[in-house]
Amino acid sequence: MVSWWSGKPWGDRRSAFKVFLFLLTLHCTAILLFTSGFLLTRTELPHYSHCSDVSQSPCNKSPQSNHTCWTKPAVDRIVIIVLDALRFDFVAPSTFFEEKKPWMDKLQVLHKLASESESRSGARIFKAIADPPTTSLQRLKGLTTGGLPTFIDIGNSFGAPAIVEDNLIHQLVQNGKRVVMMGDDTWTQLFPHHFNKSYAYPSFNVKDLDTVDNGCINHLVPTLYDDDWDVLIAHFLGVDHAGHIFGVDSVQMIDKLQQYNAQLEKVVEVLKSQSGRGGLHENTLLLVMGDHGQTVNGDHGGGSPEEVETSIFAMSLKKPSFSVPSEFDTSSCKLDLDGRKVCISSIEQLDFAATVSALLGIPFPFGSIGRVNPMLYALVAGTWDLESYDTSSKHSQVNMNEWMHNYAKVLCVNSWQVKKYIDVYTDSSVIGFSADDLKHVQEIYSQAMNWSTDSLHDDISLFDALKTQIDLYSNFLASVAELSRTKFTEFDLRLMGIGFGILLTSIFMHLFVMKRVDDMYIATFPSREINTISFGLVPVEEGKMTSFLLASIAMLGLRHSIMTKKMIAEAAALVFLISILRFTIELGLSKQGSPEVSEFHSWVYVADLLPILPLIVLAYLLYKSISSNSCNWLLKFVITGSIISHILVALHLTLGSSSLSQMIHDEIKGNFIPRAIYVTGIAQLLFLAVLQFFEDDKSSKWEETTLMKAVAMLSVWSSTLIILSGKQGPWVALASVVGGWLISRLRSLDQDYKNGSTGLLASYSSSVTQWSLLASCLFFCTGHWCAFDGLRYAAAFIGFDEFTIIPQAILLTIETYGFSHILPTLGLPFLVVYGHSFNKAKQTRESLIQLFQVYLIYGLIMAFTTSFTVLCVMIQRRHLMVWGLFAPKFVFDVVGLILTDVLICVSSIIYFVRT
Repeated sequence: MVSWWSGKPWGDRRSAFKVFLFLLTLHCTAILLFTSGFLLTRTELPHYSHCSDVSQSPCNKSPQSNHTCWTKPAVDRIVIIVLDALRFDFVAPSTFFEEKKPWMDKLQVLHKLASESESRSGARIFKAIADPPTTSLQRLKGLTTGGLPTFIDIGNSFGAPAIVEDNLIHQLVQNGKRVVMMGDDTWTQLFPHHFNKSYAYPSFNVKDLDTVDNGCINHLVPTLYDDDWDVLIAHFLGVDHAGHIFGVDSVQMIDKLQQYNAQLEKVVEVLKSQSGRGGLHENTLLLVMGDHGQTVNGDHGGGSPEEVETSIFAMSLKKPSFSVPSEFDTSSCKLDLDGRKVCISSIEQLDFAATVSALLGIPFPFGSIGRVNPMLYALVAGTWDLESYDTSSKHSQVNMNEWMHNYAKVLCVNSWQVKKYIDVYTDSSVIGFSADDLKHVQEIYSQAMNWSTDSLHDDISLFDALKTQIDLYSNFLASVAELSRTKFTEFDLRLMGIGFGILLTSIFMHLFVMKRVDDMYIATFPSREINTISFGLVPVEEGKMTSFLLASIAMLGLRHSIMTKKMIAEAAALVFLISILRFTIELGLSKQGSPEVSEFHSWVYVADLLPILPLIVLAYLLYKSISSNSCNWLLKFVITGSIISHILVALHLTLGSSSLSQMIHDEIKGNFIPRAIYVTGIAQLLFLAVLQFFEDDKSSKWEETTLMKAVAMLSVWSSTLIILSGKQGPWVALASVVGGWLISRLRSLDQDYKNGSTGLLASYSSSVTQWSLLASCLFFCTGHWCAFDGLRYAAAFIGFDEFTIIPQAILLTIETYGFSHILPTLGLPFLVVYGHSFNKAKQTRESLIQLFQVYLIYGLIMAFTTSFTVLCVMIQRRHLMVWGLFAPKFVFDVVGLILTDVLICVSSIIYFVRT
């Protein structure tokens, strides 16, 4: 590889591109292999459950009725209302929490129904625990299949594929149940041919709080009067979108919850009005549930308690006849704000598919590993008035024993189905479960199946015997679920090892090339003597550590400036800037909800207009760059276009913040300006591409031309990035410009300190490392973090109302990686050409070698940090937080590495001379 540079003119564009492309290829190969071994999906088996399968189970000790399948149906109809991103504290009374928050106690209708023990209504609130990742696709897939989600499917949340494995909806249709769906169109993507009727609405415009909800409202209540369905699914989305845009503590969120409360009151009223004997909803079950929770910032995707804890409210319209045994009641009870006693139970979302299947009397999905929840299962035929249960009553004991006997039979079928799935999965999967794991599972299963109530000792009551049998089944199902959470992700250590080995090889190749270039630099310019090489390469984990490392280096620089009495102001300014960034990192992790403003406040108006100030400064700097430079007219034209784009950004912020916005058409203030900026940016990039093909390379003016090219590239990308970043965009852009200028200025001080006697590695490693750390700080201070709930999805819809995968993906990528990867990589030439005297051929030749080395160092830093992340992922692959912490960090870092490599290749074409 180094031979590409030997014998060729220094700065040859083709040779530089080949070197960087080779490193990019190594990184892509390493990441592809490692990802193939790490992010494997769970093996989906092409098997489906059938009613006739139960004849093979050991639970089938008596002939089956013609009217039953696996279990005896307990309900006729089910109404499932999904409130997307429903936090647990949206539903539970505030008395269950240490501190009352503004968003609590808004769903009062659920509190009232859950506390109506005197009316013997079967209603209960459940805390539902989801499995991460907590995105809608994975949660809907988990709820309907009864299996665990797979991390790699998270990418399908923007285009959900149809579920091909056995699932609850498939079983409903196959067994003659009529299903009606309304709301989030993710359901129709997952189940494209399953619904008798569907009213689907687009779900990915997070700025739209009402379209999906209004569609549900328009169809839900009228459909309740129809008799042409057995299962009704209504998926509301406003709370999820309100969280993404405004946060949980916002007026919009509270308004949505109050809207839901009013709608639920209407639903309950209709159901109760037809719940009498012979009524349409005499035996209907109402489920109001969330698919996942959300953080206070309104985000989700990870595994924090706020994200995995959601809620299920269940109410049976059938009059209950007996209670669930207190031995199975794990609920906690408290008085709500109105003094009503409310009890809350717990349920795993993993158990949802099996429980609903048992209630409807249909086969359990083949891949379900959940348990039929006793509290929810008993709700249809039970009462929650446990205090009135008379254990001494012979009639009550008979009913209780009968219920427990039926529940034991259900768990028997449940356990047999799960055991069958585990056996088939082990035979079909590449890895499956280990022999020891299977042996342990088999022992627990055999113990449960071999327990018989026919051979009881006289000193054991029927109640105790049934409870023991139920406990054995439950123990088996819990063991399988725990084992599956540990083992279902099949890691291919061989591929992971090969991928990591190639990544390490790329680092050694980096170091080898950098050393050779440094040696050649010393040989070409003998006045330069090699000195001790000191790499400033440090792996960065998170924002606080990044800012600490950057501040430490800056403080050392300030100390040196004071001792040498040079550039003290610049060194102090850098320390001050880093302090501000450190403070904004804290602010960036907390999304401010929109304040409730009942009247105009001048200070709010001023605060909204403040971002225009840095826009003016940036536009002025761009104007100065073209007015004091004799560069190519096409470059001046491109930069002038960026000045116009900055003016459009200021106009967009003004219209979006002031009272003038009421007089401007929504289309103009919402979409026209962003689209104009996007089109301008694309045109500018095309002009720069034309310039690359037709420019006349003059090495004598390389520094001047490269400087203006860098200004042009940064200005083109910054306009789009600023409008995507909102009001913080102009400030962050100005901070990046000031930070880059200070680091470039202070690099010359470092060079003077070494008296010009160092090689390139020692000369540039410190400044390039500071450049990299500054870029990482900008990532965190803009409110991002390495988790999928750190993505700012709303940015993808700036200028667009409808979801289209390609433009939305591009905009989201630009917003996520713009300040941390795109601008820093394209701006690296400033470190080399700043302060150089122009029109000196020898200086140009030397600068080209320096720029090549700078890009090598920067690429090495990215590869080095990513390698540490990959190593952590490989070591911690069985860690409890692997999907909530390590895997998202891995995805963010490898995408950042590949993006940086691509940008370095592009930079080699733009900034290096052609021969």
